[in-house]
Amino acid sequence: VQLVESGGGLVQAGASLRLSCAASEFTGGDYAIGWFRQAPGKEREAVSCIRGSSGWAGYVDSVKGRFTISEDKPKNTVYLQMNSLKPEDTAVYYCGIDVYGLGCSAIAGITEIAFNSWGQGTQVTVSS
Repeated sequence: VQLVESGGGLVQAGASLRLSCAASEFTGGDYAIGWFRQAPGKEREAVSCIRGSSGWAGYVDSVKGRFTISEDKPKNTVYLQMNSLKPEDTAVYYCGIDVYGLGCSAIAGITEIAFNSWGQGTQVTVSS
């Protein structure tokens, strides 16, 4: 599976962006697509994920209420709608796929090690 992210840009605080993660295919069964981000000098961190079979979505606390993940199965695309952006959201955003769906859980949260096939990333810069 190949993933391609797009939709990043330079915006002011309070603005919105919608990121897209286009997949060459979605695997069968219970997969998950996750969004992660990496700011300069920091480790990559989870942002959100969505389970392909149920549509269940998870978010880290810092983006809850501001970001929304969604999936368009016919287009093999997952979106991340980001509202009320803050300067601390500045990072390169990546999407990855978890072919078993185990890394996107209401109990365990988002587990990065379960995701792979990372795209090239898309830069999001939020100015204050």
